Amino acid sequence: MESTRVDRWLWAVRLTKTRPDAAAACRAGHVRVNDRPAKPATAVAPGDEVRARVGDQVRVVEVVRVIQKRVGATDAATCFIDRTPAPPPEAGLPVARRDRGTGRPTKRDRRILDRFRGGRF
Repeated sequence: MESTRVDRWLWAVRLTKTRPDAAAACRAGHVRVNDRPAKPATAVAPGDEVRARVGDQVRVVEVVRVIQKRVGATDAATCFIDRTPAPPPEAGLPVARRDRGTGRPTKRDRRILDRFRGGRF
C-alpha cells in the first residue's frame, strides 16, 4: 500500500470516531494535507503532514505508515508522529478560598461562591 484516502486514514488511526465524521471534517475544510485543503478522497502517503481540527483541538500529524482498516490503539499510534504544538499555558485562575476556622458558609456566602465559580445562581 503506497497511499490511501485521507478520510479512511483519519478513521483508521483513531483521530476521528467514525469515517463519516472524517469525511464531514474534510468537506467542511477542517483537514489539510501538506498545507492544501483536503477532500475525503485525497490520497495520503508516508511523509505527508496532515492537519485536522478534531473537536476544539487542531492535531498536526505526520504519516509514518498507511493503513486501511481500523486497528487497536497501540498499533494506530505507530502509524503517525504527533507534531501538535503544546497548548498555551492557561492563566492562573483565582481560587475561591475561605479562611480556616470560619465555619460553614452562610447562604449569602454560598451564592457569592457560586457566582464566582460560574454557577447559574
